[in-house]
Amino acid sequence: MARSLSGVAALADLVRDARRVVALTGAGISVPSGIPDFRSPGTGLWANVDPMEVAHIDAWRRDPERFWQFYGHRFHALEGKEPNAAHAALVELERRGHLQAVVTQNIDMLHRKAGTSELVEVHGSIETSSCLADRSRYPLAEVRERLAGDPLGIPRCDCGRPLKPDVVLFGEWLPEAAIDRAFALAADADVLLCVGSSLEVHPVAQLPGVTHAAGGAVAVVTQGPTPWDERAAVKLDGDVVAVLEALVAALDD
Repeated sequence: MARSLSGVAALADLVRDARRVVALTGAGISVPSGIPDFRSPGTGLWANVDPMEVAHIDAWRRDPERFWQFYGHRFHALEGKEPNAAHAALVELERRGHLQAVVTQNIDMLHRKAGTSELVEVHGSIETSSCLADRSRYPLAEVRERLAGDPLGIPRCDCGRPLKPDVVLFGEWLPEAAIDRAFALAADADVLLCVGSSLEVHPVAQLPGVTHAAGGAVAVVTQGPTPWDERAAVKLDGDVVAVLEALVAALDD
């Protein structure tokens, strides 16, 4: 516990003294909202399936029925989920002027629901799905209706082609504007606050190195090891909600 408290104090000092703080968030920040992460044994999204078989762009092209069997469950798992206090803490840091922007790997829209205004979704979002044939785009609620109403469980465009969620699948490039913005924010950050990310998925995993090379500090708030644990100015393994709420409270002192 002493390490945790001293770590929060050190993190608060970093944030307080910085001109530009950028948060980088991964699946771990959404776990308290009831959304499983990817790699936890037994509960992670990839615990019982091969992501290359169900979440690759080639899988969507080759077998949209199997793809949507997986993604239909994913959509169902995300339905009704609400931001948690960790999302709210980042909004509060932004409101107070301590946080410039949030770069997220998450597709769940929870940062947006929480009220983050400067948000970069580098892996896209489930907010819409698109037809790659005629470029029509459909909102999430309508995609769910089309998913439920199709005999094969494939949400389809009006043209009859399968829809693809507007998220970055394995085998796809990240949105150029989003990743360029993320790298620019990381390069200018005095502190990159990494929350709930294993920092192993590239190219986003390169962002701490960008900040570090530019003279900024990297702070990691993530349960479990990351490649940056030994180089981070602060590494906290505690619950993300508890740590971020403690950070907000410490900045009041």
